Amino acid sequence: QVQLVESGGGLVQSGGSLRLSCQALGNIFSINTMGWYHEVLGSQRELVATVDSDGKSNYADSVKGRFTISRDNAKNTVVLQMHTLKPEDTGVYTCAVNRIILKKRNTVVAAPNPDYWGQGTLVTVSS
Repeated sequence: QVQLVESGGGLVQSGGSLRLSCQALGNIFSINTMGWYHEVLGSQRELVATVDSDGKSNYADSVKGRFTISRDNAKNTVVLQMHTLKPEDTGVYTCAVNRIILKKRNTVVAAPNPDYWGQGTLVTVSS
């Protein structure tokens, strides 16, 4: 019922910038939290940034001042703008959304799952 479609990512030199975008598709009424997570092979997935429906954002200390998260509620889209990229930013970035409300006929219902995840997009920062 809900699908996340990610775009962006790729190869960039250290100090460069990239933009990741994720759109949630489905019969969506609202989404509470949208965010991005970072995973390096063999390590645990870590939070990068989240943004709530009211625009309140949260960032990992490692990206504060370099990354900016934003969302478009009308399009159910979340964007992660990444600047001053470092080699340690390399990894798979995955979009996630939390607490979705779906439209159903003349009412709304909670989505079957509390969380939905994208397929991930690879970011490689060369030194």
